[in-house]
Amino acid sequence: MAMHTDTNQTGLGKASDSAGLEALISRAARAGKGLPPVERWNPEFCGDLDIEIRADGTWFYMGTPIGRPALIQLFSSVLRKDEDGKTYLVTPVEKVGIRVEDAHFIAVEVNRNDAGVDQVLTFRTNVGDVIEAGPENPLRFVDEDGTGGMKPYLLVRGRLEALVSRAVMYELVSYGDEIDIDGTKMFAVRSKGSVFPMMPVDKLEALSASS
Repeated sequence: MAMHTDTNQTGLGKASDSAGLEALISRAARAGKGLPPVERWNPEFCGDLDIEIRADGTWFYMGTPIGRPALIQLFSSVLRKDEDGKTYLVTPVEKVGIRVEDAHFIAVEVNRNDAGVDQVLTFRTNVGDVIEAGPENPLRFVDEDGTGGMKPYLLVRGRLEALVSRAVMYELVSYGDEIDIDGTKMFAVRSKGSVFPMMPVDKLEALSASS
């Protein structure tokens, strides 16, 4: 994608090479540790950067995997998905677009506390976020085309989601139960008082019978 090249603009609008990337790194680092308030920042859009988050959670820059976990964690802390459906890296002075093949993160671990209506499911992402599924961080399940299965997503923050890895998905299923929802028997999981339906029980039974 083309970058803006107006020399009056600051930040990555001036370049799409390694120097531009290093400049973004320095500004993101100065944003502070932890999670900066990216939702409150409204900088100018400076163009698109050749960064992509692949479906397996790997970050690429100019077609090459980014092999520095600390750099990925830094970038992940300044991610924002806007109402236009696009994802950006945001600092107080600039906003640059990146590509996301599927989800922003991968949920690589889940822990269960208690059971039944008191059950709490806590997830860890590939970049170190720890999130309790619940009313503010819901799970959603999407039918996976061509497989008859489903892909679970967890809302991490803002509009950013984590795709639940296949191994964690199997564990998640073991924590599920049959729950009546609006007169339909659904296979669902609970967390922090919320119920997240996966699929109708009759569909689950049909899939189990055919496997």
